[in-house]
Amino acid sequence: MPTSCSLPVLTNQSPYASSRDDQPREKCGVIGIWNDPDAVRKAYLGLYAQQHRGQEAAGIAVTQGSTIESHTGAGLVVEVFDDNTITKLEKIYNHTSLPGANHGVIGHNRYSTAGGTKSCNAQPLVETTFAGPVAIAHNGNLVNSSAWRHELSRVGRLFHTTSDTEIIVHLLASPEQRDSPDPIAATLRNLLGAFSLVLLFPDRIEAARDPWGWRPLVLGELPSGKPIVASETVALDVVGARSIREIEPGEIVTLSNEGVSSRRFAAPSEPLAQCVFEHVYFANPASNVFGQNVQISRERFGAMLAKEAPVEADFVMPMPDSGRSAANGYAIESGTPYREGIVPNRYVGRTFIKPTQEERSAAVRLKLNVISEIVDSKRLIIVDDSIVRGTTTREKMIQLRQAGAKEIHLRISCPPIKHPCYFGVDFADRDQLIAHNQTVEDIREFLGVDSLHFLSEDGMLSVMNQSPKHYCTGCFSGRYRVDVDHPVACEVATKSQMSMFESSTTRE
Repeated sequence: MPTSCSLPVLTNQSPYASSRDDQPREKCGVIGIWNDPDAVRKAYLGLYAQQHRGQEAAGIAVTQGSTIESHTGAGLVVEVFDDNTITKLEKIYNHTSLPGANHGVIGHNRYSTAGGTKSCNAQPLVETTFAGPVAIAHNGNLVNSSAWRHELSRVGRLFHTTSDTEIIVHLLASPEQRDSPDPIAATLRNLLGAFSLVLLFPDRIEAARDPWGWRPLVLGELPSGKPIVASETVALDVVGARSIREIEPGEIVTLSNEGVSSRRFAAPSEPLAQCVFEHVYFANPASNVFGQNVQISRERFGAMLAKEAPVEADFVMPMPDSGRSAANGYAIESGTPYREGIVPNRYVGRTFIKPTQEERSAAVRLKLNVISEIVDSKRLIIVDDSIVRGTTTREKMIQLRQAGAKEIHLRISCPPIKHPCYFGVDFADRDQLIAHNQTVEDIREFLGVDSLHFLSEDGMLSVMNQSPKHYCTGCFSGRYRVDVDHPVACEVATKSQMSMFESSTTRE
């Protein structure tokens, strides 16, 4: 059973405070494999391939058809798992080799966007419900989790974590869901927000995606013929699996000894709300997300930037590593030579853990080394994917000036981030966003660059393969597909259901 932990303490900071990296933080990658003989190591590799989706904690849960056991921990995948832990999980997974035995694995990489950075929030969460053990891994964020937590706490439910994911376990354990024809579908219809889920039971894996389609989730087949699900296709590639299709919004896909089956718990939202920021920043460039290759999308963003904001310069230069694809697109479209002049030092830790502003600034300078022989006396077009707080971006521009850059023209391959995300992205509070209540000229002056242009929302959406209406742009526009200010606990629940909560007990 997970250990209890206290609620996170919230603090107010200056809009230009740099308490952690000036980058958005995504929430999580998931993977699930059914009945493959080498599933544990393939799950490990799949998590490794999705490390970019969460670097705070990792975990793997396995079943051999009776119990579910897991190993979770804080840190990168390579820090959480070693040969000993993988071997122990393999022994559990392969405990029985009888014909028809059930063997399943799910895994999770975590960044916290709900519940804070607490060791007890590492996933997969493993709990016992009325129907037996279950492990759950979640990518996304539930906007009605606070309302549900209040309701469930009011009727005596105990919480072991501060994660919104535990809400799903409590709902699944409730009598209303337990006694319904499809407990998982009934549970999911009570959730409001973003969720791409994998749930491990002793006899199957259930993978589900919210009706809005905020976060990606794909189905594939391993060389053994066994099924696999993951957040991104790059996880399938690394284990030699072929991609079959995306799990559709509002769909539940079951992986079991009977094969792969599908059912719906809700109709797809019209329109969908696929997170366009997956293409701007989060997803691996090698992945296909929402039916479109990420690398190609980013090159198109850069090309559109060149059309919207052309400027005479000597070089187009990317901000490593996230600006490379867009910088390449800008260079090709504009005809300006592409040149690498900023080199990342991959042995420097994350800047947000440094205790003082002076040390954080020094870490930024260590993390990105400017080659003065390339930038000196040159007019530069610097391309980056986004600006969140702006503090580390400013440090980078100072480095370029000190190295002798004659002109700096900063181009950003998405619109200004002015609003929080409630669907699985940690952009920080509204007041910590540099673009909130600031004009582009204000930001340009703060960053100390000669010109600044953000890709327009229309320009960004014009390069996507689907209709613009099917992408969520809430962090740019403030337009959200659900009412984030007044989320309710019971989207489909009734008073009778809550009375059943009150009269029941849960095995904690």
